[in-house]
Amino acid sequence: MPVQIPYVREIEFEYGDCDQVSPLIRRVVANNPSAFTYKGTGTYIIGKGEVAVVDPGPLLNEHVGALMRALEGETVTHILITHTHSDHSPAAAPLKALTGAETYAYGPHGSGQLNTPDDVQVEEDGDTAFVPDFEIRHGDVIEGNGWTVECVYTPGHTSNHMCFALQEEKALFSGDHVMGWSTSIVSPPDGNMEQYMASLRLLLERDDEVYWPTHGPAITDPKPIVRSFIEHREDRERQIMEQLAAGHTRIQDMVPIMYAAVDKRLYPAAARSVFAHMEHLVATGAVVTKGKPTLGGDYWLA
Repeated sequence: MPVQIPYVREIEFEYGDCDQVSPLIRRVVANNPSAFTYKGTGTYIIGKGEVAVVDPGPLLNEHVGALMRALEGETVTHILITHTHSDHSPAAAPLKALTGAETYAYGPHGSGQLNTPDDVQVEEDGDTAFVPDFEIRHGDVIEGNGWTVECVYTPGHTSNHMCFALQEEKALFSGDHVMGWSTSIVSPPDGNMEQYMASLRLLLERDDEVYWPTHGPAITDPKPIVRSFIEHREDRERQIMEQLAAGHTRIQDMVPIMYAAVDKRLYPAAARSVFAHMEHLVATGAVVTKGKPTLGGDYWLA
């Protein structure tokens, strides 16, 4: 039986409105819904008076305008970026220009890759223009007026993915690492399944009580979802091994079987995810291939 994931998908909001979702947190949702962003990008504002903004979002004038209305009369002291996909970081540039606030992130797109520099590839949806004013690392603490944020490095979805833990509320801004409405896409070369699984296990060691993903509603009981995501990925690798045992050596032949219940338009993304699993299986020695793993290559059981 497939792993049962306790998804959390109900969310109430109006595009452009600023909602107080907790004592220290407000949210403005961008009007960029899609199969990958759910209802849109949720930009968070931490604090009151002197505030931090988490994931300014896509480069949409109406969203930037909504943020500035929400921030009227306040000072933005920090702009925090979970990662550099085009639905998360591009609006940091106009927000910085309008407020003078500086940006904090792990680094530019691809900066956490395990590959050598000559092997780095760039994703189509990567915000390659973004360079943070301050590069942050796991365990760093950022303090503001009435709020304290701990940096929690969670590579996997992207190599530079950083979550932010608001200590006063035991709340984790989980970006795209853990969302309630869907599992995350792990797409090589910037995505890495081994790192993603390790980052999920890292969260199980923490005592965060609520997650605020950039897409979708809050997750008020996070650990069951994290555990189910781990089990889901382990189940996918079991399915891949079954496909290989049945003589299907190529990812393109596995996807329609493994994702039979999924919209065919998502097959290309599913293939990237299977490829990430295949890289992991090759690295662990469970699967072999000729040369370096590729999306279109042939694979066999070791």
